[in-house]
Amino acid sequence: MDKINVVLADDHVLVRDGIRALLEDQTGVAVIDEASNGKEALEVISRNKPHVLIVDIRMPEMNGIEVVGEISKLNLGVKTLVLSMHDSEEYVVQAIQAGADGYLLKGASKEEFLKALNKVASGGKYFTGDVSAIIMNNFVNGNTNNVSSQKASFKEDPFKLTKREKQILGLVLELKNNKDIADELKISKRTAEVHRFNLMKKLEVKNLMELSNKAKEFGLV
Repeated sequence: MDKINVVLADDHVLVRDGIRALLEDQTGVAVIDEASNGKEALEVISRNKPHVLIVDIRMPEMNGIEVVGEISKLNLGVKTLVLSMHDSEEYVVQAIQAGADGYLLKGASKEEFLKALNKVASGGKYFTGDVSAIIMNNFVNGNTNNVSSQKASFKEDPFKLTKREKQILGLVLELKNNKDIADELKISKRTAEVHRFNLMKKLEVKNLMELSNKAKEFGLV
């Protein structure tokens, strides 16, 4: 392979510009096209047939994991490197199950990014060191029961709730007060109050009924 032809798929122009600038400094890499959503990414790939697609998870029209799955299903011969800010077990395993050749966090160094790109382009696999070895071992051994009960399709969480906020959400919807939440999570009552306030603010709701309705609407619980 004389040069690695790359397509970038991310709905943030600044992110694409940053990656392009980084790769343009590399003599063995060429960014041949870009896409701002999942459907566009598939169109660009079909038109240009790159060696590698660098794809974000959260995109409109079709998310990155769905794009990876479609590429695998159609056997397009394109390697896929997921570049994401999410290191949760659910996202990583879903990406692997979809057929991703690599998974790298956006906080990775330039050196690791280039290492991952070259590894994937040459037919290898690359998963960032921040991805738990336990998760990877479970996947390799076929022990994915911990995620098999979750919805097979990737579910967008537009509110980007943290693990703790999701815990708080579940307890609030069980009608537990701040003291009960504090006792169960072994945190102070004040901390529970702050988490609850931040949760309500993030979801833009004013009462329990609105919170419950929005949680159901977006599949947050």
